[in-house]
Amino acid sequence: MEQRHLGRTGLRVSRIGLGTLTWGRDTDEHDAADLLKTFWEAGGTLIDTADVYGDGEAEYLLGRLIEGLVPRRDLVISTKAGSVPDPDVRVDGSRGHLLAALDASLARLGTDYVDLWHIHAYDPFTPLEETLQALDMAVSSGRARYAAVSNFCGWQLAKAATWQLTAPGARTRLAGTQLEYSLLQRGVEREVLPAALDLGIGLLPSSPLGRGVLTGKYRNATPADSRGASEHLAPFVAPYLDDTASRIVDAVATAADGLAVTPLQVALAWVRDRPGVSAPIVGARNAQQLTAALSVEALSLPDEICRALDDVSAPVHRYPDHDWSML
Repeated sequence: MEQRHLGRTGLRVSRIGLGTLTWGRDTDEHDAADLLKTFWEAGGTLIDTADVYGDGEAEYLLGRLIEGLVPRRDLVISTKAGSVPDPDVRVDGSRGHLLAALDASLARLGTDYVDLWHIHAYDPFTPLEETLQALDMAVSSGRARYAAVSNFCGWQLAKAATWQLTAPGARTRLAGTQLEYSLLQRGVEREVLPAALDLGIGLLPSSPLGRGVLTGKYRNATPADSRGASEHLAPFVAPYLDDTASRIVDAVATAADGLAVTPLQVALAWVRDRPGVSAPIVGARNAQQLTAALSVEALSLPDEICRALDDVSAPVHRYPDHDWSML
């Protein structure tokens, strides 16, 4: 699998990443082992997890599989901290919480360091400088090799990245940012992606298949074994089952028919090759699904197909996203 640099750094990652959102909950150890081995054998390196996935079970499960199944040195492990299971708070970006969470993640993963450590979300109640200091301390101590953020909007990303580049002292530049990005969700193109491109930050799209909807599996009904039928994930899929999404899915399916490939391959190739994207993070229920996603490695979409998909999925961008003189 082709490797790409993450932003303006020396960190190289496979251009498709493997997500672990369901590990330890809907994905058991046997299936996780099959997924990890399939991914590694295909040349994949980037494994994405978080301290809250499966209440920590995803990290624990990944840690059990490292070395026994796949050498630690062959993986780029990315995890996150900052989300908390408190419905009234949800995010804790304090230095104390973040560093304690990182130590707990390392213990579950059974490793001395993570390759990429994300702040999971912006905390409006903690000074941003304090949150960013946790990244600096993690990298300077060797517990994290590179730093990133997740779910920051455009101004939050630009503020954080600029602070890291210009504030006095030893600061760690942001290598990446992770947000949802697909043909069904192009909101990052308004301000986040332009900021990331300008600041040299690599984008790691989550849900690149529109929470599974872009595969076409929901065109006629909701499969019983799908996320849309899952008690935990049905509300996650539901927003993308409207008429607008249906039109985009139909266009993806038409493109796939014309290229003699699958809708999954078309949707994933589109987001993988967008400007500023380093590696989409894909989730899979089993090795067969993952193999289908990884088969996109050989596919590059023709320009005319890309333009057609761009048109049918184009978000509405008005002032101030476009230059005022164009209005």
